[in-house]
Amino acid sequence: MTGRQYWLAIALVAAAPTAAQLNQQQGTAPARGPDAPKTDPQTVGSPTDANAPIVPDSEFNASLPPLTGDINAPLEPMPAQQAGTPTASTPAVPATTQPLVAADGTLPPAAAENPELAQPLQPLNTFDTAPLQTAADIKDKDAPEIRYDTELKGLEKLDLAGQFNSLSALKEGKGKAANATQVAARAREDEALAVRLMKSLGYYDATAISLIETPASTDPNKPGRLKATVTGTPGRLYRLSSVKVDTQPVVPADLVTRNLPLRVGDPIEAARIQGAEANVSLVLPQQGYPFVKVGERDILLDDQAEQATGAYTLPVDTGPRSSFGQLVTTGDPVFGVDHLNVFPRFKSGDLYDSRKTDDLRDALVATGLFRSVAVEPQRTGRTNADGTEAIDLLVRQTEGPPRSLAGSAGYSTGQGFKAEGSWTHRNLFPPEGALIGTVVAGTQEQGLSGTFRRSNAGQRDKTFTAIASAVHQSYDAFDAFTGTLSARWSRVSTPIWQKRFTYYYGGELVGTNESVYDFARGDTVRRTYGIVALPGQVEWDTSDSLLNPTRGYRLRLNLSPEGSVNGGVRPYVRTMIEGTVYYPISSSLVIAGRAKVGSIQGIDRDDLAPSRRYYGGGGGSVRGYGYQRLGPLDPQGNPVGGRSLNEFALEARYRFGNFGIVPFLDAGNSYESSLPKGSDLKFGAGIGGRFYTNFGPMRIDVATPLNPRPGDGKVALYISIGQAF
Repeated sequence: MTGRQYWLAIALVAAAPTAAQLNQQQGTAPARGPDAPKTDPQTVGSPTDANAPIVPDSEFNASLPPLTGDINAPLEPMPAQQAGTPTASTPAVPATTQPLVAADGTLPPAAAENPELAQPLQPLNTFDTAPLQTAADIKDKDAPEIRYDTELKGLEKLDLAGQFNSLSALKEGKGKAANATQVAARAREDEALAVRLMKSLGYYDATAISLIETPASTDPNKPGRLKATVTGTPGRLYRLSSVKVDTQPVVPADLVTRNLPLRVGDPIEAARIQGAEANVSLVLPQQGYPFVKVGERDILLDDQAEQATGAYTLPVDTGPRSSFGQLVTTGDPVFGVDHLNVFPRFKSGDLYDSRKTDDLRDALVATGLFRSVAVEPQRTGRTNADGTEAIDLLVRQTEGPPRSLAGSAGYSTGQGFKAEGSWTHRNLFPPEGALIGTVVAGTQEQGLSGTFRRSNAGQRDKTFTAIASAVHQSYDAFDAFTGTLSARWSRVSTPIWQKRFTYYYGGELVGTNESVYDFARGDTVRRTYGIVALPGQVEWDTSDSLLNPTRGYRLRLNLSPEGSVNGGVRPYVRTMIEGTVYYPISSSLVIAGRAKVGSIQGIDRDDLAPSRRYYGGGGGSVRGYGYQRLGPLDPQGNPVGGRSLNEFALEARYRFGNFGIVPFLDAGNSYESSLPKGSDLKFGAGIGGRFYTNFGPMRIDVATPLNPRPGDGKVALYISIGQAF
């Protein structure tokens, strides 16, 4: 037998006898060390000697079966064994235990199946999915509730107490908790919060710890309130040891560094660093770099030096220096490229400025024709003579609904109730040719009008308007049926786009039949007037809002050369100058003032159509007096109007939240003369309420005349949208 054959035979037969011997008697390892039991010298070497071998060699060798030299000989069959009869190689087993395999090689019969295993599984929807509750999650309404107080230490000197209190889990609990475990959990959250706040100011070694105390209660029947104390320890303040920017060459060379307002020695404050990086992202696109990308900052802290510092590095990919190229468009064809080129406030070749791109988008939004619109710079690879890359602006158009319905309503003493509704198709005659139908219904005014309006007519912000209207007005001053045809070119402000300088000019043809008091006859008669007018207006507006200004001023001049045809042609000129000013005393109080002066030159009052005269009184004039009630009166007590006017108003606008209170004082009058007088002013005073909405304030004013005349009411009420001026 070769060596390989020998060891293979040993591997096949050695395991069973060895396992039998090991199972017959458990071996015992000798105990050694100072704690080992003492042995009797006389028993050393006896069969009970602890150091004797577990299986003697003679017994081990005798148990080995005889080996054959034929490695291919079949294995000897395993002897049959009765249950419960031990052999040298197998331990005794109970008689009740069946062998895994019978003597004839067959498997024993299967055990009886457990009937519960045959039952169907329980449906998923019957499982109880409620999570287990812990002591900190007691939600029983009858469970005892504990109270606690919160104290903060260490953050007040860093001015972090306000931020901590607004974010604190303990403060959010409002001093109530289900149990002490819940209070402790909130305190641990506030520990982490305190550390974050301190690190945000540059205290990167900051630590915080919380302590829950149970003071003794003065009432033995009530438990004492817990006290949760969060103490923050800021540690050293880290400052910038260096500021490095990795970027490409730019024009000018210090463009990036001067717009990154970080200096060596500055505290490493998170808000300050983020703000400085945001400034780079904001300013560079305004200086010709539309594709700038500010990378991830790296701050290497040094906590081993005497002074805690951090080395700051910021990668900045500026992209190419660029100039404006062309407009291109995609999406819905609301506007073609020709009309889109009306809107930009820049020329091709100008250095790129993101503010002008935003301005273009705002102008497109103001048309009201888009559901969504975006203006995005696109690289072209075209290089200009100055070395800049020409950047096209891609306008993505998504068409919005062109039709809209609008309505407004108001009430004032003297004018009564007035409601106005309109239907508009903003692009019936492309581009931006709108058709507007308007209906006015009120107790003292009714009318219909149709308007054609062309916005951005050949020039941005320039509008052409043509109006045909028919109106009936019935007031104390006159009763008139008026038809008007007018055309006007204008540049005016809108709630979306408020402009500093605005104007309009145009022409009007007016035919009106009106009631007028004839002083020569001593009675009211009806007369028909034909009027040709060339009205115009210029306005300079520095206020910060159209409907709710809080600062700035406005100056407005109206001039209208007119001719009246009533048995003859009489030319005259109507002028009006108005100024308003808004001065904020504080964030909640604004003082507003208004002055207005008007004059009509070149015609007698009685030759003027009553609707073209000046009147005072009402919600937009001197509050407390009826609409158009100020000025000369006829013998019947009705106003007849005048050729001049002056008005003054002062308001204190106090706002608290979405509400406001406005006490006011008004003064003014109208006069028969062509120039106003400083005497004979009528005063009205009152108080108003304001409810501020996202589109402007709702106004309710109540006023009373301070020096009324016979026939003037004691109280006047005005309801409308927007401030009085």
